[in-house]
Amino acid sequence: MKKYAVLLLLPALLLFNGCIAIGNRDAQRPNATLGQQLIDLQKARDTGAISETEYQTQKARLLDRK
Repeated sequence: MKKYAVLLLLPALLLFNGCIAIGNRDAQRPNATLGQQLIDLQKARDTGAISETEYQTQKARLLDRK
């Protein structure tokens, strides 16, 4: 009986694991363009996630890398 439970559970676990991997791919954006990074930075400032000082510092850092 336990063998059947394992055989039924294994495909479900593999399917669930694949869903997690696909969902995480969108959360990571290592190759975002400079423009997108600046837009994201501005949104963070506008929503209060970062201060004006931090915004200016990070913006200068991004533009210096260019």
